[in-house]
Amino acid sequence: MPFDLPLTLATALAVALFAAALVRGYSGFGFSAIFLAFAALVTDPVPLIPVVFMGEIAMTAVQARGIRGHVDWLRVVWMLLGAALTLPLAIMAVLALPTETVRLAISTVILAMALVMLAGWTLKSRLSLPAHTGVGMIAGIANAAGVGGLPVAACLTAQPVPPATFRATMIVFLTGIDLLTIPLMGLGGNITAQTFVAALWALPILVAGTLLGNRRFAAAPPAAFRRFAVWLLLILAAAGVIRALLS
Repeated sequence: MPFDLPLTLATALAVALFAAALVRGYSGFGFSAIFLAFAALVTDPVPLIPVVFMGEIAMTAVQARGIRGHVDWLRVVWMLLGAALTLPLAIMAVLALPTETVRLAISTVILAMALVMLAGWTLKSRLSLPAHTGVGMIAGIANAAGVGGLPVAACLTAQPVPPATFRATMIVFLTGIDLLTIPLMGLGGNITAQTFVAALWALPILVAGTLLGNRRFAAAPPAAFRRFAVWLLLILAAAGVIRALLS
């Protein structure tokens, strides 16, 4: 097994991976946060972060055809610019911290963003494009812990964004920020041969979950499922914070 994971633990992670891919296929976000929140409960999540990023890129390839006409490209570009400014230092900090500290950081970020989204925070008008750069900077810091999509999801949820545009813009942004993050993690020593082995093991699970999620998105409004995803993030994050504080 990759990373010398016991069979029972690898099986549990595979189930979490499928569930997270299903959520991503349906809502456009939540994959890395859901999977890493679960992983932080049962193992060291840091080696799994680049695996998650590679998986997100693969899932985008599966979804690309259906989202092409719905992406808000200007928003994506401005947010990626902001992320590029904060990612390098954030990654250096995460790779230098103890495992328990990273686990607490991941769970805390997820918990805070889930509470913001659950509270129904809204903006009276659309954010300016330069303001989205600030959102991207926050996302860059969060993505060092593998959860950069949540600040962006909270921001877009608070604005009058159509569901199809929300989903497509999230998918493309996550792909872009992952492409920025993977080389930096490689330079930091967090990508090994085991990373690629784990990504190959994960690929069929991710494709199956994404395709099923895509089908559900086409058949039903995504608002209810996004709410379900936020509640799931909230529960997992709270459990992760409690475990980290008791360790």
